[in-house]
Amino acid sequence: MIARPRWTVQLRAVVRKEVRQTVRDRRIMFMLIIAPLLQTVVFGFAVDFQFDHVPTLVVGHDASAQSRQHIRRLLADGTLRDAGHTTELSEVQHKLQTGDAAAALILPAGLARDLAAQRPAEVQVILDGGDPNRAVVVAGAASRYFGETAEAMVKARLAARGIAPPPLIRATPRIWFNPSLKTPPFMIPGVMTILLVITTTLVTAMGLSREREMGTLEQVLVTPIRPVLLLIGKMTPFLVIGCFDVLLVLTAGVWIFGVPLHGSLLLVATGTVLYVLSTLGIGLLISTVSRTQQQAFLAGFLFAMPAILLSGVMTPIRAMPLWLQVVTFFNPVRYYIEVLRAVLLKGAGLVDVWWRLLALLGFGLTLLTVASLRFSKRVA
Repeated sequence: MIARPRWTVQLRAVVRKEVRQTVRDRRIMFMLIIAPLLQTVVFGFAVDFQFDHVPTLVVGHDASAQSRQHIRRLLADGTLRDAGHTTELSEVQHKLQTGDAAAALILPAGLARDLAAQRPAEVQVILDGGDPNRAVVVAGAASRYFGETAEAMVKARLAARGIAPPPLIRATPRIWFNPSLKTPPFMIPGVMTILLVITTTLVTAMGLSREREMGTLEQVLVTPIRPVLLLIGKMTPFLVIGCFDVLLVLTAGVWIFGVPLHGSLLLVATGTVLYVLSTLGIGLLISTVSRTQQQAFLAGFLFAMPAILLSGVMTPIRAMPLWLQVVTFFNPVRYYIEVLRAVLLKGAGLVDVWWRLLALLGFGLTLLTVASLRFSKRVA
């Protein structure tokens, strides 16, 4: 029988001990496995960038049949919803302030008469800028409808005079990767990224800090196990759990929300392993500068929030100031979300995402090396 090297026996012992300790803690198991699945379902249903049935108040100063027809047609597609009619601007301000309406459509007096006389007419749309995305959608819907209406009126008048309308250039949009423009295929990869950085970073940081508080870490360190093997053994279970969480969330995203799988799952797995190594390295680094679990939790939270906001999960990085875009290059969360969205939604291959994977590898090795050196120095 061939004897196994001593270091493999020690590593297996540490991994076995860490797995048993983690499994026995029900709160940690809930945080690592059940919570990500529940949060994925909640985020998938709750986060929606599509705006429909926006409550719109109609201010009709023109009581003509033509004005009423324009109102019915504008509200017919479902983007806007009738939130009432009034002729008082004070009521418009009140309903916009209370949130009973998000927009107001003002039809001026004599609108039908001006149109019949072929005079310019102006319809005003008042928007609640408290929600910029919704305001843009409402403005686009109103502008599109009245623009198409004006074009149809011009064609009708030219045709009545026997004049052929001039040729028009039309833009025909073709949407790739997410033709229905649904939010979940865009958000689920972001949710996976957020959950991983929170769970793996916080659990690693708080776990080591807790053992230091309880004195169990010092008991293990007096054994012949080297600090490096101890760290590898402690992080291995969380690496496996992190990869399992991604598989769990991805399965839920595909079955429940229809997230496409256009690319290679091997690339997703590679990116996940490299990303989890980075988050574990951050958690380990936090544990070396924290004396208590409370300090570790606060430090992990202070890292996670800016990292998520500067990753492009919710808002595009190109919309940020230039100096802030430069900061995002030092954020491993950014590279992982770009890998996920490129591979899952667009079917990107290794040629398209190799430099992002290389960046994740660099972050992981650097963070783990610095954290290991600090840990060894602190132990010594």
